[in-house]
Amino acid sequence: MAGVARRARDRHDRGVYDVTIRDDSIRLGQFLKLANLIESGAEAKEVIADGLVTVNDEVETRRGRQLTIGDVVSVGGMSVRVVSGTDEPPAH
Repeated sequence: MAGVARRARDRHDRGVYDVTIRDDSIRLGQFLKLANLIESGAEAKEVIADGLVTVNDEVETRRGRQLTIGDVVSVGGMSVRVVSGTDEPPAH
């Protein structure tokens, strides 16, 4: 899967998990799989078509929607943020 890297640290302070990508963008369907929010491309197609996925708090029905760094995707009560592989973790 081009453009994706590894799952990143989770951010309990905001209830949002960060998921790292290698490139500047990723398609919504690919990102849902990378973030372990769904199990397959068929499931991604179904939950997106059913209006169960939001991007930045707006319902998104396009599986090919390009996500960029900082976008927040929510489905099934879970929220994940797209982050760059070069992002530094916040200082504590």
